[in-house]
Amino acid sequence: MEQWEPLLRKYGVEVVFEPFKSPELHELLSRPGHVRRKARLAARDFRRRARLLRSVGDYDLIYIYNEAALLGPPVFERLIRRAGVPIVYDFDDAIFLPYTYVSPASGYLRLLKFPLKTRAICRLAAHVIVGNSYLADYARQVNESVSVIPSTIDTVKYTVAGQGSHSGPPVIGWTGSYSTYQYLDGLRGTLQELARREPFKLRVVGSGDYRMKGVEVESVRWNPRTEVEDLRPIDIGIMPLPDDRWTRGKCGMKALQYMALGIPAVCSPVGTNRSIIEDGHNGFFAGDEDEWIDRLTRLLHSPTLRKQMGLAGRETVEAKYSAEVQVPHLHHVFNSVLSSADATAKLPVSRQSITP
Repeated sequence: MEQWEPLLRKYGVEVVFEPFKSPELHELLSRPGHVRRKARLAARDFRRRARLLRSVGDYDLIYIYNEAALLGPPVFERLIRRAGVPIVYDFDDAIFLPYTYVSPASGYLRLLKFPLKTRAICRLAAHVIVGNSYLADYARQVNESVSVIPSTIDTVKYTVAGQGSHSGPPVIGWTGSYSTYQYLDGLRGTLQELARREPFKLRVVGSGDYRMKGVEVESVRWNPRTEVEDLRPIDIGIMPLPDDRWTRGKCGMKALQYMALGIPAVCSPVGTNRSIIEDGHNGFFAGDEDEWIDRLTRLLHSPTLRKQMGLAGRETVEAKYSAEVQVPHLHHVFNSVLSSADATAKLPVSRQSITP
């Protein structure tokens, strides 16, 4: 929504952001441990969210991303619905699954997460937005008003500039959070074998120090202010995933980030990746170790192939996955919701955004 807000403003939509998580809690949640401190901060944010309900009737529409509160049943969502304000609900992961699928490292959260919450919010919503068809199939079990709006990239911020201009060996890159390191770890043996055959550096943009024996690793702590520049040194972007119920709900953001920067992407043929990648044209699929080594070796050996595939990926993002292309669809959803709620409404004005 932060990416879409400037474009929505051109349609006369006013957005007010009210995230559940304070900046302090948001930063802390990316680290393992600190359970007591996380609990104190979450309790404080629950109180702040409760106070916000007093003014919920001042707004025309409530946009909720994932959930109105980090933990617990959909209490706030029910209170918003009771206030008579229509809800547009947006989720882009399979958050309806048990929490062990999401983050096996945070087992204590299983006791406080409510997988059925997603289904309940889908029922409460006037309209549901999801990132892919797998998620849409789930939402349509309880709500007929469902739209697929894929993850998008700000193509003004993400540009093709300076790719491959660094000295030294080619750079294979990966970006993700602490909870998704498990997917990069799944490629550990493959990258170690590749390092015995080919010179390359592995750049990991994540939550802290990352090491891989036998592979030269450059670990960069993720920072929203420098994310684009931190990704630019990458020559080949990778997105390894197992094929399971959780990963089928993923919406391909890593691949889209690489492609928007003109970086060729090598991805597992899982979930939305199958829709984004045209194998051999705007990226490569790799399903097993032999395919990973083959695709990565071909790109390591050929700067020309990297450039051609990277530019084809950029064209794909501009045509289908840019904010400019998708925001009109979002505006149409807002308009249809408000038209249903009030037949006299001529112009949708969304003034409230509640995000986790």
